[in-house]
Amino acid sequence: MKKLKKLLLLTLVLCMLAGFAACRTDDTGEPQTEETTENSQTEDTDVNPPEETTENEPEHDENSLEGMLDRIYQTADLSAQFGEFIATGLLVTPITSENAGYHLGKEDIPFESAIASEPMMSTSAYSLCLIRVGEGADIETVKNEIRDNVDPRKWICVGVDPDNVIVDSVGDVIILIMSDNEGEALHQAFLAL
Repeated sequence: MKKLKKLLLLTLVLCMLAGFAACRTDDTGEPQTEETTENSQTEDTDVNPPEETTENEPEHDENSLEGMLDRIYQTADLSAQFGEFIATGLLVTPITSENAGYHLGKEDIPFESAIASEPMMSTSAYSLCLIRVGEGADIETVKNEIRDNVDPRKWICVGVDPDNVIVDSVGDVIILIMSDNEGEALHQAFLAL
């Protein structure tokens, strides 16, 4: 019986340590895990050069949300580490009526099209969303609804300081940025489009 209790206690301690390891961050505030570190080291030693992956990526229309996102990431004055994070750790997802509550904080926000650029692993607190509002929509009202409802602590174990949530617009496109370190640089790149 004592051995069983010791084994159970050891198992619980190991589970707790694994949980803490999944939530740790590096010195720039970007969450890191053993898996992402191993993956980035493996990707660096791949036989196929990165050019092959970019050849397979579709060209985005400059006026599309994806094209705007590409230009924001290309022109923003970002740290080298965050640039690598963009290349290897982010996923672009369409925002739909089903997932708008998660990305924008509210399900019934009116928009024509929207995308979210967020980490593949939910232990990283970062989000950049581009929302094209529909014709005739009151853009200021939509921005206020997003600002008032978005959750800067929606990720596992981590979150963004509410003061580092940026909601702004250019023309009919709204940007939502949640980032403790790179938000202002991304915001300025958006305004310069």
